[in-house]
Amino acid sequence: MDRAQKEKVVEELGQIFESSGVVVVAHYTGLTVAEMQDLRARARDAGGSVRVAKNKLAKIALEGKPCENMGDLLKGMTVLTYSEDPVAAAKVAEDFAKENKKFEILGGSMGENALDRAGVEAVSKMPSRDELIASIVGCIGAPASNIAGAIGAPASNIASILSTIEEKAEAA
Repeated sequence: MDRAQKEKVVEELGQIFESSGVVVVAHYTGLTVAEMQDLRARARDAGGSVRVAKNKLAKIALEGKPCENMGDLLKGMTVLTYSEDPVAAAKVAEDFAKENKKFEILGGSMGENALDRAGVEAVSKMPSRDELIASIVGCIGAPASNIAGAIGAPASNIASILSTIEEKAEAA
């Protein structure tokens, strides 16, 4: 890899560190190509990505970034799982780590906050952006359906009363 390629990788990594909601760092020693492809596919499906980069270049890219304190995790064979959604990459990494013991999560970063192993696990248990939007829409929609039910209820009550009166009148 020549100097121009290294500069390009550092620039790409810098953009990843700036724009990602969460970055998870893990060791991947012993993973097969098929297992790495599975991890990449899971991350892609969740709206994230997986990147393997030289630790030295990643540390250079971290300089001056909000998540600079994550540089201590970059030792050995590391892989970065990241996403704009602050939860997606952590969920993917946690799920993959449960199924594959060779994938060892070291920690990561969420904005300026450094995450240790327990922090990544805690983030993975948070609701995703899509889940939060769905619950907000449900909360907004619930009162409207209650109002519609309340408005419709008196009309059905009146109709049943009128039919009862009509039945009594016909019987008399």
